[in-house]
Amino acid sequence: MRNQFIQRLRTAARILIKGQKDTPLRDVPPITAEEVEDVKTFFPMDKFFIFGHARSGTTLLTRLIRLHPKVHCNYQAHFFTRKPFLEDLVATEEMGWWFTHHSNRWNRGEDLSAVVLRAAADMILERDAHQAGKGAPGCIVGDKSPNNLVSGEGVRRMVKVYPDARLVFIVRDGRDAVVSHRFQAFVEERHYLSPEGVKIRQDFIDDPEPFLTGQRSIFTEDAISQAAEEWAFNVNNTVQTAQALIGDQFYTLRYEDILAQTWETMRQLWQFLGVDPETEGLHALVDNEMQRNPDAAWQKQKSNEIADSLKKGKKGTWRELFTERDRQIFKQIAGKTLVDWRYETDHEW
Repeated sequence: MRNQFIQRLRTAARILIKGQKDTPLRDVPPITAEEVEDVKTFFPMDKFFIFGHARSGTTLLTRLIRLHPKVHCNYQAHFFTRKPFLEDLVATEEMGWWFTHHSNRWNRGEDLSAVVLRAAADMILERDAHQAGKGAPGCIVGDKSPNNLVSGEGVRRMVKVYPDARLVFIVRDGRDAVVSHRFQAFVEERHYLSPEGVKIRQDFIDDPEPFLTGQRSIFTEDAISQAAEEWAFNVNNTVQTAQALIGDQFYTLRYEDILAQTWETMRQLWQFLGVDPETEGLHALVDNEMQRNPDAAWQKQKSNEIADSLKKGKKGTWRELFTERDRQIFKQIAGKTLVDWRYETDHEW
């Protein structure tokens, strides 16, 4: 007994020092239609998810969408869009054995992995909705989690657990999105910057004018190339995957349409979610919310020397910040996607 205890202590110490080794994962089966109906007897609320590339307006959309008295949405559970995924809870071979072993009479010969995942996520979502006073019949609850790290794979993971859910995908002009993401790294995630990126950040603090007038780039050549490629791939791959897997349960909108036609854009989105937008006082709530910009206040608090030089959440900021090199690289890599989403009519920009 003493030797076993000592061995466990050594194992725990090794994990703390070196980290846990990766465990082989199995392919968890998708939830069945019958299992969805079973889970809904306990967790009856309809579900939706908001995906989008980083800095594409997912947070603004969440703030607006939950103004409706029958819609609740909270931030970034990342069930399907960032490691560790929800599926990892049951994906080890040991968990598969436990779920399916013949002595486990609760499973009635079935692998209950997907049911457990669904119940866990439903509990998190519906508990929060009830605490927000939006758990009554007819209410709908969702999560917003940017999917730029996994693109269409996030859709596939969602469908395995929520084939009945609605998915909303918000798109922003990729040039503005990558500029905003770059400044987010300058303000909040400087540890991710390359040494050259760190120098650019400091140069911007010391003298922002050349950067704000397109004379110097906030990007290295590798950074702008990678940012353009990731944006275009995420937009295209997410849309293609969602259209193929869930069809009419998939809805797209543009961040710029929220800015230009806020009420009409939100009205159509609430209709897609199955709730009545003609609710007394809702229009005024939307107008008031659009006057707020909590993200700008947060970044000002985190790094005032950078945030003071930025126009938060505005349309077309890239026009002032892109150098000619940035334009050409982005055009070459993502120009077609910009045209597809009506941000440009051709490649002459």
